[in-house]
Amino acid sequence: MQASNRTARTAGILFLLTFVSAIAGAALYAPLLTDPDYITGPGADTRILLGAVCELVLIITNLGTAVVLFPVLRRYSETAAIGYLASRIVECTFIAIGILSLLAVVTLRQTAGADAAEYLPVARALVAVHGWTFLLGPGFVVGIGNGLLLGFLMYRSHLVPRPMALFGLIGGPLMSMSGIAVLFGAYGQTSAPSALATLPEIIWEFSLGIYLTFVGFRRPRSIGTTAAALNESPATGATSKKRHAARG
Repeated sequence: MQASNRTARTAGILFLLTFVSAIAGAALYAPLLTDPDYITGPGADTRILLGAVCELVLIITNLGTAVVLFPVLRRYSETAAIGYLASRIVECTFIAIGILSLLAVVTLRQTAGADAAEYLPVARALVAVHGWTFLLGPGFVVGIGNGLLLGFLMYRSHLVPRPMALFGLIGGPLMSMSGIAVLFGAYGQTSAPSALATLPEIIWEFSLGIYLTFVGFRRPRSIGTTAAALNESPATGATSKKRHAARG
């Protein structure tokens, strides 16, 4: 139980760190993401570099949640646990591409000099790449991995309260479908419909981080007992009860 509690606490802290690093990174990137003429101005390159560091921390903590939880989750469905780990890797790949695109804008601003205005289309295209990586990674893949797969594993294992896991089971697919809607221009990524569709997934991940950090895993379901119960047919169960009564 002590090892299980350490695993839960480590995973919970990592989940909370994903929130901190993601929010900090987005805030630090703001001057570049909101200024279409960033490379022609004085810039805020140090701030952008700090944002990149925050997102590197985000990659580490994202992967950490999957690696720490994998030995526990595989007991309940190895396929789903591998899928969750794979989704984290894919998500972090998108995040890394986004980091590189913004670092390239910083380099462009520092080296373009007097010809900076000529490179504005390139800089804006690189910022657009970051926007697409954010949509497809944290905006779509997270709904499948952190939402649907992790929600399913936690719901099946009873390691956290089932009503909490339902936020992942429902919120994950909702978030991914919203990402598809944004992809096809139904509404903006920062619009009210997008925020509402993302809210259940945010509640799920934040509540999971809090629960694992301060409460830990609930007593896991006995897999052997459950498997036996699932394999036992009604007729077999009735016969066993009759035999038990006869012996009594």
